[in-house]
Amino acid sequence: MNVNQMNINEDMKIIDIIDEFSASGVLGAGRVGRSCELLANMISQDDMKVFLSVAGPLVPGGLRNVISTMIKRGHIDVLITSGANITHDLLESFGGSHYREYGFDDEKLNEAGMGRIGDVYTKSDDFEVFEKEIITFFDKITKSIAKKNFNDPKSCDKHNIISIKDFLYEIGLLIEDENSILKVAAENNVPIFAPGLIDSMFGLQLWMFTQENNLVIDAIADMHDLSDIVFDSDAVGAVILGGGLPKHYCLASNLLKGGVDAAIQITMDRSETGSLSGAPLEEAKSWSKAKCGSNLVSVIGDVTIIFPLIYAAALNKINK
Repeated sequence: MNVNQMNINEDMKIIDIIDEFSASGVLGAGRVGRSCELLANMISQDDMKVFLSVAGPLVPGGLRNVISTMIKRGHIDVLITSGANITHDLLESFGGSHYREYGFDDEKLNEAGMGRIGDVYTKSDDFEVFEKEIITFFDKITKSIAKKNFNDPKSCDKHNIISIKDFLYEIGLLIEDENSILKVAAENNVPIFAPGLIDSMFGLQLWMFTQENNLVIDAIADMHDLSDIVFDSDAVGAVILGGGLPKHYCLASNLLKGGVDAAIQITMDRSETGSLSGAPLEEAKSWSKAKCGSNLVSVIGDVTIIFPLIYAAALNKINK
């Protein structure tokens, strides 16, 4: 089979360009084309649960509304992400923002009360608002749990205990921002799992709150809920944006049922060091985290460039 040379013109839509990638069939273009086709198939199958794994600064990097849209359209059944993305979603929910074009003199940024994530910038003033607002949410949720325990004659809990998933759900119900990932997920009953929640500004505020308040976050309880989802699923497809803990949590949870049936990975990480973040998806077959015969596509590139293109083209495919 020959490599088809790509044809480009000024009248092409995103789907047309992706189709040209698919027609070429090789290298990065071919992988992008195959990932688009696979994503369209995943979100079109009623019997497939779609797990979205999100690592790296994707909310600061501009993908917040993309993720919210996927949830609203019913294209995600489970979201697994980092504490940092939870933090930055809440930062915007409380009126803060992410900024650009401030330059790279980090010492001057520090003096000006700003932090840097690549070429994305944050303001300490926004984080101060975040810290004040999130504590009020923690307090409301803690009091609600305590009230339920008090009114339940069967409850023997001396502590106000809640799983990470349920905690994030309750926070989502309190948010007013219609574009918030947490809010949209809560409204659409899409569970959010954040196994590394404590490793974030959110986690720091949570730790400080628990020093003086009777609140216990039960991370192990999340595995009960996640394993139920895996066992109750006819098939699982994973969309893995970045690597890290969210990627491993996503794949490892599916080991319980022999692995995912399909997966797309977009990453800039390398495989030579043996890191999970850079590991090709095929490696997951050796661990039964991906089924033998599963449909797997790994794309090497910047998630903030590639995924919006893939998702836009997939929407076009499923809406034809």
